[in-house]
Amino acid sequence: MSLPTSRLLAALELLQARQRVSGAELAAKLQVDARTARRYVSRLIAMGVPVSSERGRDGAYHLASGFKLPPMMFTDEEALALAIGLVAARGLGLDARSVAVEGAMLKLERVMPDKLKSTLRAVSSSIELDQRAAAGGLQMAVLATLTLATEKQQRVQLSYQAPTGPATQRLLDPWGLAYYAGHWYAIGHCHMRRAQRSFRLDRILSVETVPASFAPPADFDALATLRDNIATLPRAHLVEVEVYASLDDVRRHIPIETGSLVPLPPQKTAGVLMTSQVDDLGWMARTLASLPFAFAIRQPQALRDALGALAQQLTKRAKSAPG
Repeated sequence: MSLPTSRLLAALELLQARQRVSGAELAAKLQVDARTARRYVSRLIAMGVPVSSERGRDGAYHLASGFKLPPMMFTDEEALALAIGLVAARGLGLDARSVAVEGAMLKLERVMPDKLKSTLRAVSSSIELDQRAAAGGLQMAVLATLTLATEKQQRVQLSYQAPTGPATQRLLDPWGLAYYAGHWYAIGHCHMRRAQRSFRLDRILSVETVPASFAPPADFDALATLRDNIATLPRAHLVEVEVYASLDDVRRHIPIETGSLVPLPPQKTAGVLMTSQVDDLGWMARTLASLPFAFAIRQPQALRDALGALAQQLTKRAKSAPG
C-alpha cells in the first residue's frame, strides 16, 4: 500500500519542529493508528532521513542533530518541469511506490514555498500521462547499475530470465538504454551470442559491473536500434510490400517498428519497399488497408488472401442496413 506524500511531509515537518515526538503524538498528527505511524517513520528512514527511535510504552522519535534539508530555489516553470518528471517516472515501469520517486517528491515539497507546493501537489493529483502498458517488476538497482555502466563504458555481468528456459549468465557491453512500448531495454554487445542484442530490464534478475571496458559504436542510437531489432525479429511470415509514395510520407503512416523502409531503385516507380516479419497477416492486411497510398504485395500470397478477405468483409458491412 502506498503512503500518501502529504502525510510523509507532515511527519517530517513535525519531527523537524520538535526535539522529540512520541509515537502517540505522531499517530494523532497524521490521523492514523500507531502501526501506520511506524510505517511512515520506516519510509522516512528508507528515504535517507536520519530518524532515531526510543523504546518504551509509546516510543518516541527524533531527528539526528543538525539534520536539515538544503534550500533550493525554483521558478514556477522549473517546479512544474520537476513535478511532471516525477509523475512520468511513475508510468515508466518504475513502481509508483518507489522510495526514490516518493522521496524526491517529498523533499521537493519540503523546501518549496507554499505557492509551489500547491503546484506540485496539483500536478501529482491531476495529471495523467498515456504511457501504454508500462511493465512492472523493474528493479531500480538494475536501472541504476546499467545507467552508470553505460555512461562509464564498463562491462556488466547479468543473470537474464528469457520468456522460456532457465536463466542464463551474460557478459554485456551496454551501449545504451531505451524505453519502448512499456518496457526498458539495454542494448549492446552480448559476449555469449557474439552479436548485438537487446535485453528487457524487468527480466534481469541481477547485474554487476566487471573490470573491463569497451568502446560503443560511433553515433549509436539506442532507440532506433531497438526498434529495428523488434521489427526484424523472426516471425511466422516474411512480408514484402511496395508502397508508392515518398519515404517521408510512408514513415508518417507506418510506425518504424512495423518494418524496414527502403527506397525503390530509381528505374522503378517512385516508392519504398517495406519488409516486415509478422505473425498475424490479418493485422498486416488492416495496416495496409489503412494506407492512403497505392501498394503492391510481393510476398506472401497468404497476405493477398487476407487482404481480399478483409475487402469482402468491408464490402458486406458497407451494404448492410442498420438493425
